[in-house]
Amino acid sequence: MQRRTFTVAAALLATLLAASVQAQTGEIRIAQIHSKTGPLEAYAKQSNVGLVMGLSYATGGTMVVAGKKLVVIEKDDQGKPDVGKSLLAAAYADDKVDIAIGPTASPVALAMLPVAEEYQKILLVEPAVADSITGDKWNRYIFRTGRSSSQDAAANAIALDAPGNVIATLANDNAFGRDGVKASKDFIKKAKVVHEEYLPVGTTDFTAGLLRIVDKLKSEKGRKFISVIWSGSPTPFPKIAEMDLKNRYGIELATGGNILPAMVAYKQFPGMEGALYYYFGIPKNPINDHMVKEHQKQFNAPPDFFTAGGFSAAMAIVTALKKTNGDANAEKLIAAMEGMSFDTPKGKMTFRKEDHQALQSMYHFRIKADQAYAWGVPELVREIKAEDIDLPIRNKR
Repeated sequence: MQRRTFTVAAALLATLLAASVQAQTGEIRIAQIHSKTGPLEAYAKQSNVGLVMGLSYATGGTMVVAGKKLVVIEKDDQGKPDVGKSLLAAAYADDKVDIAIGPTASPVALAMLPVAEEYQKILLVEPAVADSITGDKWNRYIFRTGRSSSQDAAANAIALDAPGNVIATLANDNAFGRDGVKASKDFIKKAKVVHEEYLPVGTTDFTAGLLRIVDKLKSEKGRKFISVIWSGSPTPFPKIAEMDLKNRYGIELATGGNILPAMVAYKQFPGMEGALYYYFGIPKNPINDHMVKEHQKQFNAPPDFFTAGGFSAAMAIVTALKKTNGDANAEKLIAAMEGMSFDTPKGKMTFRKEDHQALQSMYHFRIKADQAYAWGVPELVREIKAEDIDLPIRNKR
């Protein structure tokens, strides 16, 4: 009888120990939902490379935090809001993911925000840009490592906003473009905006839109600019160069940063200024050095715009999970992430408590045509630090 009791007790102890080990070595499931196909697929590919590379770096190559394995599930929203919304619901409900990352496109993000609130789980927005994501459409489960339209606009205003400047905007006819133009107008105090031109993503012929802009600008006095706020391919830059607007009408070009293939067209506009989120040659810190070296080793090319974004999202997730000792409960993560600072390839970012927007540096650049590079090289004019950007809180929290 005593031996039987001992055997049962030993079996029970073994079961409890196994359960304890399983709990300590469980999984933290992460869904990355983004546009693997469609006009923004290049952005999504870079973001995934950056995320995986960043998770590896942040965990010392183990992909483990507090004894729990990080498992990444990748899903394709095709750039369609309804698809993104259903994929996020399925990820939370069926795949039992703890944290979701994405999407690429702002319209998809806006469709996904209520799903995070419904399931009471974290959605880390990277790289969708629209202000409304951390503005009037925001909820407490939303954090964003990507920059916002207002961060873009405030930084670009430093390069563009001067007395006597006259501006026409050319933007995507979607949440990204319209929020971007709205934010730009909010930050432009000295220059004059005379026209807004919106064209659909996927536009292949920019002639009519550009002619409407020329018609509005050609008779204006002062320095005349087309401010391009564009996402996806094709881009308007080759057509702008072909039309030779500077020589014919004195119209200059201003824009933000972009992926390297898109910046090939920038080479035709030496001296063009603007502000960007990331370029591999600008930040000077150990994380960026590592990412550039590792990316060059794996792909024989430098990391790009959205590689840095995916890497930054990974750094935010691992920093938060280390603070919670691997607890992926949304309430624990919110408490850890509000006001949290974390290191990224761009330097330090901080999630603002009020709207969970990552406050971060931007970079005022001037394009140089360097024969060593296929693209126009954005040379640093100055770093625009987070504290230099008067970023409004738009969510009325």
